[in-house]
Amino acid sequence: MEYRQGIFNFNRYLEKKLYNVAPKGLFPPEPKRYKGPKLKVAIIGAGLAGMSTAVELLDQGHEVDIYESRTFIGGKVGSFVDRRGNHIEMGLHVFFGCYNNLFRLMKKVGAEKNLLVKDHTHTFVNEGGEVGELDFRFPVGAPLHGIQAFLTTNQLPISFSDWFLSKGGTRASIQRMWDPVAYALGFIDCDNISARCMLTIFSLFATKTEASLLRMLKGSPDAYLSGPIRKYIEEKGGRFHLRWGCRKILYDQSPDGETYVTGIAMLLPAEWRDLEIFNNIYKLEGVPVVTVQLRYNGWVTELRDLQQSRQLNQAAGLDNLLYTPDADFFLFCRSCSNITRRLLHCRARVTPPVVKLFPSSRGLDVVWSSVVKIGQSLYREAPGKDPFRPDQKTPVKNFFLAGSYTKQDYIDSMEGATLSGRQASAYICDAGEELFTLSEKLPTLESLEPSKSSSELRYTSPESPKGLAGIMA
Repeated sequence: MEYRQGIFNFNRYLEKKLYNVAPKGLFPPEPKRYKGPKLKVAIIGAGLAGMSTAVELLDQGHEVDIYESRTFIGGKVGSFVDRRGNHIEMGLHVFFGCYNNLFRLMKKVGAEKNLLVKDHTHTFVNEGGEVGELDFRFPVGAPLHGIQAFLTTNQLPISFSDWFLSKGGTRASIQRMWDPVAYALGFIDCDNISARCMLTIFSLFATKTEASLLRMLKGSPDAYLSGPIRKYIEEKGGRFHLRWGCRKILYDQSPDGETYVTGIAMLLPAEWRDLEIFNNIYKLEGVPVVTVQLRYNGWVTELRDLQQSRQLNQAAGLDNLLYTPDADFFLFCRSCSNITRRLLHCRARVTPPVVKLFPSSRGLDVVWSSVVKIGQSLYREAPGKDPFRPDQKTPVKNFFLAGSYTKQDYIDSMEGATLSGRQASAYICDAGEELFTLSEKLPTLESLEPSKSSSELRYTSPESPKGLAGIMA
């Protein structure tokens, strides 16, 4: 088949040259012990980036408050339990073996044992239940010597399709193999996803054998990921404030013209768009994602054994992340299917392709379903967009950014979010003395209290702060 020839051509690029090319920013050193003045930090957003930042700052002895508009934490990795005991998740999340910063965080909070390691292959399922595998355990070294040039030069504003075809790849291999991978990474196809995004992943898969080894949580994030992180934060003295949405950033200027934050919220002031770093954020687009969870009264994945597929005493069937080019969704887990696309008509649209991919699922009934819509999920990893990602440090001295969309050496993902939190914390600690000095210029402010007339955050205590910094995560 032509797309299998594409795999062969792809692997012919194998060389050892790339072993030392993996971005060094993916492996930041452990932070030195902070010896400056204690700071008070407000973090807006209890997603993975915000909580990662909080953990780092609390470990350095700072005081942290986290504000979240929803009733649950975790952001795009969040989940909650409905009134009937069903776990509603924001999406199916896969943990690649190259998630070094996330694994470090999970180990720190005691959650590393909550990951289930899958078979070391990437599985494709085709119409009729035909299963194929893509093995990233390269015996020689890195694939695609062209990746080396790509990672060591300026960012190329081209799509992965353009890059891949220029290296001798075929359109059929893109459609049958690489498009499903691109959808799994960024919810867009190879014609629209940047070469940088795909090649960042491939370079890690090539330089570190374990990078392509997949893991999944034992259950929902609220119990196995965000829950343990929250417990750690609270035991360290951090505070969560749920259902406390913010609408405006309050700021002022000193006599010498410096801008500084006096309150925190979700929306950037329009005046700040005069600064390139903030204006560039508006050039990034989010990808809308709808996650449909379907629970059947049997095992969906192809078993070719009706008796085994109908028993519910023991998990059976394929036990891995699945890609498919033969349907407009791509992700399954073993106990139920989590399908990304657009409930009632969504469910009606999704069910027939399930039968097409897994014929033995005919006769199974959907016993529960849910739909979650996220209007702004990952930022669209389109060609040429990477330069617009903002740094965590901003021109506003006591205002920082964190989030997987911010500038770091990985793609928009759980790992990228965790890494951005580490970087934001490092910037804050590096500026500790300056932030403390700045706090003495501010009005006498200490604790965060809600304004009675609005959802703005204001500092109202007459005591002098120990230092003040705000993070939008």
